[in-house]
Amino acid sequence: MAEGCREGLLKKKNYYENCPGCKVDQYKELRRGLPIRELVSTWIVVLCTALPISSLFPFLYFMVRDFHIAKREEDIGYYAGYIGSSFMLGRALTSVFWGIVADRYGRKPVIVIGIVAVVIFNTLFGLSVNFWMAITTRFLLGSLNGLLGPIKAYASEIFREEYQALGLSAPADKYPNLFSKESLFGRFPYFLPCLAISIFALVVIIPTCWLPETLHMHRENLSPDDSEKGLETGTCGSNVNEKTKQIEGRGPIAKESLLKNWPLMSSIIVYCVFSLHDMAYTEIFSLWAVSPRSHGGLSYSTKDVGEVLAISGLGLLVFQLSLYPYVERLLGSIMVVRIGGVVSIPLLASYPYIALLSGLSLSLVVNCASVVKNVLSVSIITALFLLQNSAVEQHQRGAANGIAMTAMSLFKAAGPAGGGVIFSWAQKRQDAAFFPGDQMVFFVLNVVEAIGVLMTFKPFLTRKVNAIR
Repeated sequence: MAEGCREGLLKKKNYYENCPGCKVDQYKELRRGLPIRELVSTWIVVLCTALPISSLFPFLYFMVRDFHIAKREEDIGYYAGYIGSSFMLGRALTSVFWGIVADRYGRKPVIVIGIVAVVIFNTLFGLSVNFWMAITTRFLLGSLNGLLGPIKAYASEIFREEYQALGLSAPADKYPNLFSKESLFGRFPYFLPCLAISIFALVVIIPTCWLPETLHMHRENLSPDDSEKGLETGTCGSNVNEKTKQIEGRGPIAKESLLKNWPLMSSIIVYCVFSLHDMAYTEIFSLWAVSPRSHGGLSYSTKDVGEVLAISGLGLLVFQLSLYPYVERLLGSIMVVRIGGVVSIPLLASYPYIALLSGLSLSLVVNCASVVKNVLSVSIITALFLLQNSAVEQHQRGAANGIAMTAMSLFKAAGPAGGGVIFSWAQKRQDAAFFPGDQMVFFVLNVVEAIGVLMTFKPFLTRKVNAIR
């Protein structure tokens, strides 16, 4: 780019020297084309926090069984639910704190701390020798892994507007010849998948140190009084005061409380309902797949479930990279949520009948259904991410995402526990006249999905003026 053109672009705004946020804004003004580097960086960081959340579900049924805490096989889902919920409970208690830290000190420090927590506590979870150790390590992992909220804010700030939608989109006992019963992996058969994720997170820490900070830090223009007022009004430690905003031509900082920002709060509430559904579905799918045929399940092994989830993940990745940005641009965020929710309902209603199949037809149908369900779920959640981040300015974005993570984590904490209880209860009513067995489980999931869809209509869900469609 010619020097004159470069200067013309940069003169549109006033940039502050030594401000990392201004440097990123400069870079975005000059950058053209698909932001591959930023996309890969964001993706691997999100993967570090996403893998520990759901990676336990394929083997959780067998892990609880080996703890010998469940008196009957039908009670395994009950205890599995509490292990799945402990992570979300820990995250719910600390997400706002991590959001405030991200608004005051930057997104990157919180991201690094979160990855370190994955390395330590995910490894310890794999070494759990009893039910209470599993509960404790998962709770601590959730409490200290506060990077999902800041990385959402980071993705909305590091990408140009046209790419924001894109930016926000096996146990060891299966290998007896490789790991003897006397080895570390033999004595801790669920340690291998946890160790693999922890090693991945450890490797990711290295490139994360070179991530650019996106928070604007104009400390020379911020007085101590302004900082205190910021906390009171929901700015959570913004480093840019009203004078700075006016100089940059972006208008004054709104003093509105985040809790009074209805476009934000309504999108968070809808997000929580769909998150409750997704977390319950994630656990129920794995429990349903590995449960015996006599109880309406598929009698799958953990290897079989892992293969289904791997295929779903691959299909989801292809969709996010190739189709989702165009779908979101064509339909708009709210319409994506509505269509995704409506299509999910008949799909989930078909799951109990899928269990009647066998052989190749069963494998084909289960994989197709899983891919479609995960594509719909991620489309809904990504669209709601876009609505949330468009409802606030940068100086409130970390705290806003912290509130969203707290509320969502409370709902997701209820998801596995509630899903496990409902699953165990449903398996005891195989001969009931009204939605027998697993039909009741998927009926309850559909009720939650339907509630989420209804909440996307006015007057409940509203959008900020000039926000994403």
